[in-house]
Amino acid sequence: MKRSWDEDDNIADRVLYGLIKVLGVLVRSISRKKSTIIAYVIGDILYKILKIRRPLVEKNLALTFPEKKISEINAIARKVYRNLADNMIEVLRLPMIKTAEDAARLLDVDAGTVFAQTIDRKKGGVLVSAHFGNWELLAFCSGLQVHPLTIVVKKLKNHAIDKQINMLRTMRGNRIVYDDNALREGLRTLRKGGLLTILGDQSDLIGTFFIEFLGRRTTVFLGPAYLALKAGVPLFVAMCYRTDGGRYKVEIEEIDLTGLGTAKTDAEELVRRYTKVIERFIYRYPSEWLWLHNRWKRTETL
Repeated sequence: MKRSWDEDDNIADRVLYGLIKVLGVLVRSISRKKSTIIAYVIGDILYKILKIRRPLVEKNLALTFPEKKISEINAIARKVYRNLADNMIEVLRLPMIKTAEDAARLLDVDAGTVFAQTIDRKKGGVLVSAHFGNWELLAFCSGLQVHPLTIVVKKLKNHAIDKQINMLRTMRGNRIVYDDNALREGLRTLRKGGLLTILGDQSDLIGTFFIEFLGRRTTVFLGPAYLALKAGVPLFVAMCYRTDGGRYKVEIEEIDLTGLGTAKTDAEELVRRYTKVIERFIYRYPSEWLWLHNRWKRTETL
């Protein structure tokens, strides 16, 4: 039997991989409603008992929403952990989504604007999203319902889990590109008329471009903006959030490129424009964003 891990994966990595495989078998053998209950239990354990990054989460929320009471901040934080666990469970259930009809039962998406500006014109497009809602489900289901996507991802340190999640991401036609190869492969994809998906809410640990994000100054990647302007294609923000009945709704907004060329300052302005859209969704649905990420690391160390 072929080994799933590499030689440099340690024992802890292999044990974690094994546990995730077992959990995947379990949640695919029960109803989605029951698997959601399991997710909430896991989320509560992470929040109440293990308290993984809990001080960071509550600090980030308190600084972003100074008008909220501590009880409100704690309630949002608990939902953040539940949503994170639910995202993980939904990813493990991805093999059960086999058709566009299956995807439509989970994800409500109207991609007419994207098609009109890209596929119908036989040109590519950049879809910027964030660690918001269930971003993995968004890409997976959109690939079935709308058009196969090329997804820019970061390689995980656990090689076995990295291989497994990439297998899940690509099993219905999407393809992945690692972030260290995103500029070259991204331009190639866009020039061939493909749709390139990038998460645009992380900090750039080596970058020098700072913006105001959720009220605090921090660095941001220019990659999505640079690719769209360089390839001469439209850029959209696609955000996915939970609705009643365990479904997800996607809102897509095309970003105005008026007055922008291909200079670095133009890319910076485009980043400001689409970041404002991402911010708007986070303010509206705070529990949907991944507050566990130390988004303001560069700000705090300067």
